[in-house]
Amino acid sequence: SLPRLAQSGCSGSVLDFALKGEINGRGRPGLRLVVDASVRLECQRCLDVLDLPLHLEAQLELAAGESEMAADNDVERVLAGRKMSVAALIEDEVLLALPMVPKHQQCSAAAGLGVNAQAPAFEALAAIGKLNR
Repeated sequence: SLPRLAQSGCSGSVLDFALKGEINGRGRPGLRLVVDASVRLECQRCLDVLDLPLHLEAQLELAAGESEMAADNDVERVLAGRKMSVAALIEDEVLLALPMVPKHQQCSAAAGLGVNAQAPAFEALAAIGKLNR
């Protein structure tokens, strides 16, 4: 049901969220969004499944128009409207929180080399270096 998230390579995602309207510290109407999620991505190092937990909190100020959106860069704003999509808002925040290059911290591809083993490319370079001596 979140097509842009699916297009980004996420599959089997579970999203829990809370959205609350509020008046922010500047006296302006806003939204407080909290998302706890587990998204399934593909590790770009080993191409195996990567289950990535996410916890995000966002305070968004509601803007009445495009001119208000660009007024102050220190405040996150969202364009207010009668037909705002909660799903699109959540999808935007999750997409912004995803890593550009998803990978395991301890990847099985790197672990397969062993602690003292060298990658094949470096072994070839070392062999060439020995020939030139």
